[in-house]
Amino acid sequence: MLPPHRYYYLHNFQRALAWISDRYADLLDADDRRFLADFAALPQAPQALLVRMLMRRGPWFRASRLVYDEIPGVEEAAAPLQALGWLDARAPMTLDELFGLLTKPELCRVFASHAVARPAARKADMLEALRGEFSDARPYGCWRPDCAEGVWRVMVGERCERLRLMFFGNLHQDWSEFVLADLGVFQYEAVPFDAASRAFQTREDVDCYLALHACRQALDEGAAVDELLRAAQACASGNAWLEKRRAKVLLRIGQACERAQDWEAAQRVYACCDYPGARHRRIRVYERMQRFEDAMALALQACSAPESDEESQRVARMLPRLRRGLGLDVPARAAAPAVPRTDLALARPALPASVEYVARDHLHHDDAPVHYVENALINSLFGLLCWPAVFAPLPGAFFHPFQRGPADLDAPDFYARRRAHFEDCLALLDTSAYRDVILRRYADKSNRQSPFVFWGALSETLLAQALDCVPAAHLKLFFTRMLRDVKGNRTGLPDLVRFWPAERRYELIEVKGPGDKLQDNQIRWLQYCVAHGMPVRVCHVSWQGDAA
Repeated sequence: MLPPHRYYYLHNFQRALAWISDRYADLLDADDRRFLADFAALPQAPQALLVRMLMRRGPWFRASRLVYDEIPGVEEAAAPLQALGWLDARAPMTLDELFGLLTKPELCRVFASHAVARPAARKADMLEALRGEFSDARPYGCWRPDCAEGVWRVMVGERCERLRLMFFGNLHQDWSEFVLADLGVFQYEAVPFDAASRAFQTREDVDCYLALHACRQALDEGAAVDELLRAAQACASGNAWLEKRRAKVLLRIGQACERAQDWEAAQRVYACCDYPGARHRRIRVYERMQRFEDAMALALQACSAPESDEESQRVARMLPRLRRGLGLDVPARAAAPAVPRTDLALARPALPASVEYVARDHLHHDDAPVHYVENALINSLFGLLCWPAVFAPLPGAFFHPFQRGPADLDAPDFYARRRAHFEDCLALLDTSAYRDVILRRYADKSNRQSPFVFWGALSETLLAQALDCVPAAHLKLFFTRMLRDVKGNRTGLPDLVRFWPAERRYELIEVKGPGDKLQDNQIRWLQYCVAHGMPVRVCHVSWQGDAA
């Protein structure tokens, strides 16, 4: 169901341009300001047509494919856009673009004199066969001189992409966010904005983001490592948020080098990268290169000041190999705390069902209910209790009204920047107030977007049982570990939770089916829980009748 007005998409685009004009006036150049003024001066139909085109995959469009009830005269609406140079009917079109625009029967008529252009031929084969002869781009009218249909290339796509980036602070959100919000599909927390909360503080910041995006695309297309590394290094910025993005691009380049087994290139890239995970990958690359001394020196640095539990776990596994590579003795590794284990042999379900649900149904009793929650329950309790801290209006966190969470959620300093806010929230766990706070936020914030709260997995019953049975001290332990590494520790929690309401206790259960193994992040959570006296168990399920 669409919003009540026919031009909903145009109204949303106009709202975005007004937002950009108000918040980013100092970042707009003369051409940007001229575009905004010229767009505002257009009649409604040309405005609507341009926005329709910008919301679709382009850059080429045929009049016959632009069928909208509210724009009855497409070619008439296109005329003012052509006059401004925003649409161009005579722009050069490549053979690939022509093939993307026309149907196979139409292509067979265009290239009727060529043997490959026959109805039985695949479109891709026709294109490949014709490439050598038609390597030059030419206007659409030269490809089809007998066609009277209007065909245009959008010439302001890059400018509008830049404006979209300035509004959202990213390129993965698009104008449909407005529609989903208007329809109530998505609801967002209202966060106050000021000049410091802008995604970009200078025009160069926008250029830097676009350059990093181009670098990432070039990586996907297989560009040379040295070229990518130079491009990424050229994007160095004083903007901490952009520097994090640049570090992530460097990490992706290093991973591509590893996949290609180009160890020398990989270590050069990782040496320039401070993104979480780069250091243990660099140690691994040194090991591959048999540079054991360099690997050991870096591993000892990681041991003395680990960036995360994941790094500690990975480096601990590498150290024995590195010691052997250096000819050193390998001390016996301390045994990890034992995690309680249960083995169940269950009847294979008649209909396909996940092993977690089968185990849940088997273990469930009226006086000891079992729920499938995985990461949802603990994350949601955290998100509800710490809602004010998560949505604190810090600089560089919220850029526009359609964010489900802060932009720096995965940044290493996410917690440090909000330490006082989180301490205030966690302090509630030392009182009896936390329960009422969580239940009130569950009611007041219902279905509002959050990076932590799984609304679809929650119910009043589940929340009540959790708050009755999970001690506040255990909630604080869960939440404290999550805050040590928000990106790494939001996942890996056990599949099931079992409550004993009469006894006000609980147990988390990780379920593994035949052939399944514990993942590293699951092992880290299980060991943490055991070490802190929090009840967990691993349940290994086998099917009755299967060979052992």
